[in-house]
Amino acid sequence: MTLRWPKFTPCSKNGEKAVQTVRWSDEATTDLVEIIDYIEQRNATAAKNLLAAIMLSAQSLPLMPYLFRLGRVPGTREHVVHPNYIVVYQVGDDVTDILRVTHPRQQYP
Repeated sequence: MTLRWPKFTPCSKNGEKAVQTVRWSDEATTDLVEIIDYIEQRNATAAKNLLAAIMLSAQSLPLMPYLFRLGRVPGTREHVVHPNYIVVYQVGDDVTDILRVTHPRQQYP
C-alpha cells in the first residue's frame, strides 16, 4: 500500500505562528506501513479506517500534546488510538516527534 501523507497545517491563533508541528520518525513510518499492509490483506476497509484514525490522532497532537498518558519510556507519551494500536510520541519545544506506532502486545521498549 502506498501511503499518502496529508498536508498538516498547524492551527494558528490570531495569525501567530503555531507552536508545534508533527515529525514522524523512520521507525514510526515503518511501523505504520507494516501495520496497514498487514490489516489490508485481511480487510481493506478496516485498514483504511485505522490509517485515518492514526493520521487524525497525529494531526491533533500539537493542539493537545499533554492530554494523553505518560509513556512507558521516560519523556514519552502514548495515545491509544485503537484498543490494538498505540502512537508513542515525544513533545519538544516546537515539534512533536512520533516515535513508534505499536500493538500493545509488542515488546516495547
